[in-house]
Amino acid sequence: MTDAPLLPPKPPARPGKVSLWRYMKLFRRDILSAQPAHLYRAWMAEFRTPFFRSFMCNDPELVDLVLKGRPDDFPKSDRVREGLAPLLGNSVFITNGETWKRQRRIIDPAFEGGRVREVFPAMWDAGVACVNRLAPLADGQPVEIEAQTSHAAADVIFRTLFSIPIEHEVAGAVFDRFKDHQRTAPVVNLGAILPLPRWFPRFHRRETKDTARDIRTLITQLTAERMEAIRAGTAPDDLATKIMTTPDPETGACFDTEEMVDQVAIFFLAGHETSASALAWALYLLAMYPNWQDRVAEEALQFDPEKIYFSTMSKLKLSRDVFRESMRLYPPVPMMVREAACPEEFRKRDVPKGSQVVLSPWHLHRHERIWDRPDEFDPGRFQTPEGKQCMRDAYMPFSAGQRVCPGSAFAMIEGPLILSLLVREYRFELVEDRPAMPVAHLTVRGKDGIWLKITRRE
Repeated sequence: MTDAPLLPPKPPARPGKVSLWRYMKLFRRDILSAQPAHLYRAWMAEFRTPFFRSFMCNDPELVDLVLKGRPDDFPKSDRVREGLAPLLGNSVFITNGETWKRQRRIIDPAFEGGRVREVFPAMWDAGVACVNRLAPLADGQPVEIEAQTSHAAADVIFRTLFSIPIEHEVAGAVFDRFKDHQRTAPVVNLGAILPLPRWFPRFHRRETKDTARDIRTLITQLTAERMEAIRAGTAPDDLATKIMTTPDPETGACFDTEEMVDQVAIFFLAGHETSASALAWALYLLAMYPNWQDRVAEEALQFDPEKIYFSTMSKLKLSRDVFRESMRLYPPVPMMVREAACPEEFRKRDVPKGSQVVLSPWHLHRHERIWDRPDEFDPGRFQTPEGKQCMRDAYMPFSAGQRVCPGSAFAMIEGPLILSLLVREYRFELVEDRPAMPVAHLTVRGKDGIWLKITRRE
């Protein structure tokens, strides 16, 4: 008889049926534990409220239809923008239709493979800076690692986007105010629940509006300075310059300052918040499974952290699989919401026009009828035929189809690289009296943080 495998932490599902108001209370506390357990086996589930109907789709064929087959018939739900509008304005994350297509035509060229290679040195410098910041903390005392990965991810964004480190006065101020914004922004805004007309006020908290205004003011300062540098011919060749000088191939128009502020806000939110989450959980999982951690450390010895070369990434195959498996178990964005633009039929069930179509990477990645041992940590699964098939059918940490995250390739270099740099230098261990428990608001984070002990490797 063998012992049951040690399983990564997973939030308990809610017990049985609950009223709408009870569900909303649970939802505001944590999106994941508000859901029933049967969603880990269901191909589809319907949820009704007095104001709208919602359909969660776990059937890979339905997911494929919504994201790849007919994406224009399932635009992003306006309910998604309600809580995010004060910060994100009219950014690519929440727009639809021709506005969104125009934004992607300008943004996408900045994240093509060649451009990612060009900003790789800045990414590397951010990783080395993170290693150095952890040095005073590597004494075996508990460290809240999410704060450290958040710092590192924000540093990556500012170095690659504006060629400034997180220590820069404006970059640091944005980072600090964003932490304040996270604490004040609710998961669910009134406008996401009730069918309010566009003119009706959304009653965002004063602190939410204040922090969003401060962040946008700081980003406007950076954007205006870059606009001036571009006109003067002195701008560095980074992501901001590339995006701000790329004309729409159909109209010839570039982003103006306000539009660029919207896009920078989502780059910072999506590129920093999600990467911080994924990296923190990857480190926690390696602390849970020290054999895997030692293998990643051994792999990382193949490169010299003093020399920057892009070919390093081809050597970090194990680190890449660990990062992939971490995002399978803890997808940074746990749920996505689309809206049916016309009447549909899903699995012989009528889906009225205007229904909310929920796609849940969290449940899809742990679906008991798709994945083998779905709740176990096994980076090796991606090297098996079954794992590769599941990755094609039921793995979408960056969404999929035309709305796939433009920074997905960027993230899949940033994550394994920083993970390898950290594990090469330090050993990460669990803090026994502070186990992590995932909760989801905007991203999947630790309920009371993610605590680890850090010591230097011999």
